[in-house]
Amino acid sequence: MGRLCIVLAVILMVSAISLVTARHQSRQLFVAVEQLEDRSRELDIEWRRLQLERAELARNARIDHIARSDLGMVTATPDRSIYLDHPVTQQGGRP
Repeated sequence: MGRLCIVLAVILMVSAISLVTARHQSRQLFVAVEQLEDRSRELDIEWRRLQLERAELARNARIDHIARSDLGMVTATPDRSIYLDHPVTQQGGRP
């Protein structure tokens, strides 16, 4: 009977230690999940900010302003355009 009590006590101690270990691991995993969810929210906010920035950089008015001021470009007018005529061949071939 004494041996049975000792074996049961050892089993109880091992079970208690494994329970404490499992709970500790569970808490660590919960903390890791919370940290990853926070990081996910931060990345989502950064993604939205970058989308707004991209839309701002791609605005036509901004591109036009940069083309005129930095590159010195002007709007093409008919008097500044050169038109080329394509010669017509008789048999549909190339000249």
